[in-house]
Amino acid sequence: MAFLKFNKSELVNLSYSLKREILLANKTGAFCSTSIVTCNTRRYHGLLAVPVDAFDGYRHLLLSSLDESLTLRGKRFNLGIHCYGDIYEPRGHKYIVDFDADPVPVVTYKIGEIVFRKRLVLNPDQDQLLIQYELVKAPAKVKLELKPFLAFRSVHGLTGENDAARTDFTAIQNGAAFCMYEGFPTLNLQLSSSQSAFKYNPVWYKGITYSDEMRRGFDCREDLWVPGTFEVELHSGDAIVVAATAGEPVNATSLKRRFTATVDKIGPINSFHDQLVKQADTLIREDRGIKRIVAGYSWLYTGLLRETLESLAGLTLYGKNSPKEFEEILDNLIAAEQGRLTRRTTQVEAPLFMAVTLQQYIAYGAAPKAVWEKYGPTLKAILESYLPGVRQEVAMQPNGLLWAQMDGVALSWMNAYINGRAVTERAGYQVETNALWYNAICFALQNERKSSSFAKKFSAIKELIEKNYEPTFWNPSLGFLADYVDNAGQHMELRPNMLWPVSLDFRCVSDEVITSVMRVVNAELVTRRGIRTLSPRDVRYKGVYEGNQQERDEAYMNGCAWPFLLSQYCYASFNMMGKNFVKRAEWLTEGFYEDLSKHGVGCFSELYDGDPPHEAHGAISSAMTVAALLNINWLIAKYRED
Repeated sequence: MAFLKFNKSELVNLSYSLKREILLANKTGAFCSTSIVTCNTRRYHGLLAVPVDAFDGYRHLLLSSLDESLTLRGKRFNLGIHCYGDIYEPRGHKYIVDFDADPVPVVTYKIGEIVFRKRLVLNPDQDQLLIQYELVKAPAKVKLELKPFLAFRSVHGLTGENDAARTDFTAIQNGAAFCMYEGFPTLNLQLSSSQSAFKYNPVWYKGITYSDEMRRGFDCREDLWVPGTFEVELHSGDAIVVAATAGEPVNATSLKRRFTATVDKIGPINSFHDQLVKQADTLIREDRGIKRIVAGYSWLYTGLLRETLESLAGLTLYGKNSPKEFEEILDNLIAAEQGRLTRRTTQVEAPLFMAVTLQQYIAYGAAPKAVWEKYGPTLKAILESYLPGVRQEVAMQPNGLLWAQMDGVALSWMNAYINGRAVTERAGYQVETNALWYNAICFALQNERKSSSFAKKFSAIKELIEKNYEPTFWNPSLGFLADYVDNAGQHMELRPNMLWPVSLDFRCVSDEVITSVMRVVNAELVTRRGIRTLSPRDVRYKGVYEGNQQERDEAYMNGCAWPFLLSQYCYASFNMMGKNFVKRAEWLTEGFYEDLSKHGVGCFSELYDGDPPHEAHGAISSAMTVAALLNINWLIAKYRED
């Protein structure tokens, strides 16, 4: 990708290269993630992590790393790199002269007269990593040694030397197979060359340290098992392929063809929109025929209610132009999440996003009648569940508004905790939850038969909300809406939640309120990397996401800028300004493309610092960020066409 640029003179500088991570993900839910110099800095880093059925489908790391060594005329050069406390050893990164990401990650090494290159690709439909090693140039034959570091543990955990580990192996075609613990799939390591050999020499490498985890104050050290080394001789111009496959071994003689075919399938990336679409595709996982959305890599979960509803239209419609996939994923979500949709959830606004998702589908071109016939019963059941006596965590009050309260629990998307204490509990009337409640009711009434008992009941509730919403939340002296209201009155923390009542299809505030709110949002919350979660003028504002767990959690909802909020901001701005907002929307999205060579290479991050220069943090690939940018691109095209 021509738009992915790297400072090649700084590749050997660890302060530069360790901050840049690669991510390969496929449809099965498997992933490969590490730094661009292949030194793991997080517990989530590794060459092959796969979902394991025996452990509820959660991802587990099998192959942590694969160290390469080259021997020429008796002199050995180690290309691997690991951190042990404050020491990096071996320091193979010093031989790196180039890194490229088009169309797959490529690392080039130069050692004297030797030029050596490796390419990594993940099989799109199988739990399999393929690595091509090419001896581009050498004055004589070179011996390549490959040393696998095995983990066999959850991506969220760490491991250590233990007596329960099975340290034997099984010989397979051109390789060896390993399975350290019961319930795990077998890891098959195979080379395309029949002249390769595996030498069994098991040893635990102790105290491998993950620098990012150390910096955050987390447990950061583990022991990894190295069963031995694979060896093969190469001559100048030779190339071999190594496969790491979970499950059953493959035909080793087909590995070169398999590698070439997999790379060819990726196709060219010619624009930033192409890159967004590529990321959208990697965030949709198919497990035994069931498609779900991965909230983000490498540690966010799959199939989450709010994240799916927030990102579904962006990924499937605005990204992939696939109404079929939209409905398939939504059907799977409804089947799996009946409890959260209609009985109980700690994100009380999440089920109400069902209406927003359906509105986006209709705006994209779906027939309103067909949408309502299929999904109307679900939305009506959701709305009924907010009436008194159904949910314990939230219920409608006599004034028509929703009151959410569960002591000690943050009942909204702002759900960070410090030592078990909610950072932003927000008990009471929440500004965005009630806006979504009103929007969902209006959407339902728009499509429901006027004579139905549902329509009669909720028409009365709609009138109550219209009477009470603005007086409850609007503060004319400050010129914006309260973030929430409890028995003590309005809480006027300036947060982005007021974007929902001014941006949804159905709004229960006046044009004057909308204008005033947007003036304040523009002045204090908007950045080129997202919308801040708190105004910098607030004493609790934390503009940089750094430090230990507590310091970062304080910043998480008290200053960090979230890209996904830009879509609501753009909806409100386009409603106010029409096509005159196009240039501004383009300016807001261009900033993300400037960051594609940072943090997650080619990825779109979960959150950013609220303070300039707005460095990226969180999950390196976020479904909600990708969806928001695709949504904004769709709005830009729509208004430009109009």
